[in-house]
Amino acid sequence: MTRFDADDPKARRKLFAEAVTAHRTRASPFLTVEVEHDPDVDGEDAPAPWVQFADQTFNMDLTEAELERAKTLLTDFPEFRIDQMESPEEAEGTNLRIIARSDANRLAAFVDRVFVEVYGRDDDYRAWVAAV
Repeated sequence: MTRFDADDPKARRKLFAEAVTAHRTRASPFLTVEVEHDPDVDGEDAPAPWVQFADQTFNMDLTEAELERAKTLLTDFPEFRIDQMESPEEAEGTNLRIIARSDANRLAAFVDRVFVEVYGRDDDYRAWVAAV
């Protein structure tokens, strides 16, 4: 990998696929993709959305509305399945884990769609691969 951010759909998906490949090649503990905090979408006090990938599992924190959108998105990815949903009493959302056994391009497409369809980002959002 030579770059770590992208802001159009084609470039983001390429970046995410390269990050998955690098993660697998390096056998790194996890891969993290982040986007900038948008108070209009995320709320003033909420953290910026992120998606983590490790051991063929996506991990993300979601509000109740985002969780419903994630479940809807999964209908387009029948090979992926929810592994665990955890909603601690002290948290205001749900941590979702999705088993995703697929090639790097399919995983990249899923991550991109999570940010657009689940987290409500515009099509020109900028994403960073923060950890590989």
